[in-house]
Amino acid sequence: MELSHINDEGRARMVDVTDKDVTCRTATASAIVNVSPATMEIIRTGGIKKGDVLSVAQVAGIMAAKKTADLIPMCHPLMLTSVDIRFEMTDTQLRIEATVRCKGTTGVEMEALTAASTAALTVYDMCKAVQRDITITDIMLLHKDGGKSGEFRR
Repeated sequence: MELSHINDEGRARMVDVTDKDVTCRTATASAIVNVSPATMEIIRTGGIKKGDVLSVAQVAGIMAAKKTADLIPMCHPLMLTSVDIRFEMTDTQLRIEATVRCKGTTGVEMEALTAASTAALTVYDMCKAVQRDITITDIMLLHKDGGKSGEFRR
């Protein structure tokens, strides 16, 4: 019985990090949730029926960072040492910033991006009853540090 006709170049696999040095790794990602001024006021005043939007989104982002390897097939499971979700509000935008840290052999960029994205999706879920045309934009890596490739800053 032949196991595969696919050569090594066509196979999906995780990157082997066995021989990489353990270093402190940090990544920060962001997402923007665009809402109407009326929706933002309801978020600010706690008028969403499902609860405190920012608290729930913060917890969702933290949980998502911890579950990234379950969602993104080639990500390594990591022992995260810190996940911090912060919010900045204007009249029509909620900017979400997620910073993730660990000591490990691979970076935490995907964990930061997953945290920011999931926090944004949670805001949408909680606010969709009051506004259906909410948009989520500008999901991006802002900064990463640690490891062989060094620092990246957008």
